[in-house]
Amino acid sequence: MARRVFFSFHYQRDIWRVNQIRSIPNVTGVAAAGWADASLWEEAKKKGDAAIKKMIDDGLKNTSVTIVCIGYKTAGRKYVNYEIEKSIERGNGILGLKIHHLKDKDGNIDPEGLIPAKLTSAGAKVYKYDNMTKLAEWVEAAAKAAGK
Repeated sequence: MARRVFFSFHYQRDIWRVNQIRSIPNVTGVAAAGWADASLWEEAKKKGDAAIKKMIDDGLKNTSVTIVCIGYKTAGRKYVNYEIEKSIERGNGILGLKIHHLKDKDGNIDPEGLIPAKLTSAGAKVYKYDNMTKLAEWVEAAAKAAGK
């Protein structure tokens, strides 16, 4: 069963890494949802905090799992924390996905980042991304753990 998944991450720093995961064709069991391109993000930023939160809330609609992509500087990010909180409120399955080892647009990798405290307090399982087949299994397990 394909799951609609919301990807939460530090946009400016990790978009390149996350897109390596989201852009793989024929992903079994994972349908990316709830993300916006740079133009939408920039427009929401101009309008302020409420506009960004509305964009996040709209992106979470009809999702059953939230994947928090954990890079070097993800922990403590205001909107990542908001996305985790809202995911918990809506009953989404949640998992953490370490992505620091994936290359950025310049071919660089990062040191491992801290796991966001809200993710830990939610009891989410955290994995190191290595292949899409495992990711599909982890997504399904998170959905089932949340009763979805």
